Amino acid sequence: MINVILCGGSGTRLWPLSRTMLPKQFVRLFDNRSLFQDTILRNQSVCSHLFVVSNNEQYFLAVDQLAQISSESPQFLLEPVGRNTAPAIALTCMALDADDLVLVTPSDHLVKDQLSYELAVKQAKSLAEEGHLVTFGIKPTYPEVGFGYIEANKNQGNDVLSFKEKPSEEVAQSYIDQGNYYWNSGMFCFKAGVFLEELKQYAPDMFQACQNAMPTDCSDHEIRIALDAMNAIPDDSIDYVVMEKSDKVKVVPCEMGWSDLGSFDALYDEVKQPGLVNAILPRLANSPEPICVDSTNNLIVSRERTIALIDINDLLIVDTSDAILISQKGSSQKVKKVVAEIKGTVPELAEIHRLAHRPWGTYEVLQDSEQYKVKRIVVKPGSKLSLQKHFHRNEHWIVVSGTAKVTVDEDVFLVRPNESTYIQMGQVHRLENQGKIDLIMIEVQVGEYTGEDDIVRINDIYGR
Repeated sequence: MINVILCGGSGTRLWPLSRTMLPKQFVRLFDNRSLFQDTILRNQSVCSHLFVVSNNEQYFLAVDQLAQISSESPQFLLEPVGRNTAPAIALTCMALDADDLVLVTPSDHLVKDQLSYELAVKQAKSLAEEGHLVTFGIKPTYPEVGFGYIEANKNQGNDVLSFKEKPSEEVAQSYIDQGNYYWNSGMFCFKAGVFLEELKQYAPDMFQACQNAMPTDCSDHEIRIALDAMNAIPDDSIDYVVMEKSDKVKVVPCEMGWSDLGSFDALYDEVKQPGLVNAILPRLANSPEPICVDSTNNLIVSRERTIALIDINDLLIVDTSDAILISQKGSSQKVKKVVAEIKGTVPELAEIHRLAHRPWGTYEVLQDSEQYKVKRIVVKPGSKLSLQKHFHRNEHWIVVSGTAKVTVDEDVFLVRPNESTYIQMGQVHRLENQGKIDLIMIEVQVGEYTGEDDIVRINDIYGR
């Protein structure tokens, strides 16, 4: 069976912890692992192969995090833009054999009961081998209004009667009272060919557009979809275009300690421990311990600064290097409204952290002021930045550790520790690390505009 991991996501629901360039599936939340890594580890016992669907920008994050936990080399489907779950799954299935069994899992969900999970997957696999499209229904524990629901036949527990949109709290409670409604987990199991046959029947335009978008050779390690072809595919979910219409759908009811961690309220529920009055997200080594005086039932997320609370109750407090979110518990679904406002005023805050991950390494913004910016740049061994130029800034590079190979127009030279160089506005330049240790340097940008979009890439080995 092939585990298809869907890595899409805009990073809005857990802002400012997650961002567009580091959505929640790649944030290290528990045991210094990301949800993406946990998904891979969880499915190694039930699947023999891995197929990751990602957008181009997040591809290197997936590669790096996969290398930290596994030696497996999966196949990737890389989308230039997202078109929802149905096209992502269809394109993947078109790269597989018709009889291949597929287990589709989101990359950003939490599952705490591995044994129950494996039993549910085993049951789903049996149903999929019989030609069914199988979905996983989570037994609801409270009347959640943010999930869709699956109505199962009370007499034939695997038969699906209907799919329900996100209900009101009153309707959700009635679903729980009836006992045959389940949360729609967004996980599926089926044969690749069966799904494509149903897609062709119920969404022929999408099927044809996906076929048109697929490269002739799908055996490559990376399958890249062209932007124009991707934009031509209708944007829709697998639930709407196939699952709600097909007569081949079955549901596997299960209880496996599942959460989609779709809000900070959901994160509070997972972090809270018996006997502790506040929920404190496990912190990085050497990070400061929060100080809580007569303060209870709060979620506290902090990686750098000391958080001190006095007579504070029932709040969600999320502190990052460049933004702080404070919300009443029960209101964290409104974070999307905050992100929408930020995109109109300070868009970089929604896009990227001060510590930003790139295919070649990382950069951290140490100071950002009018007409200048200071960064700490780390380039991994064997990596190099794009050949580029800027229209609005000059750059000063000071090497701290390692040796930099620098290209400036026609000149190529080495810069060693405690040495520096200067890149004038408009000059074509590149930074490269040909050594065996990290290249660490300080970059000082000076100019009227120092935004990340003042980059003209002339050549880039990462295809950006």
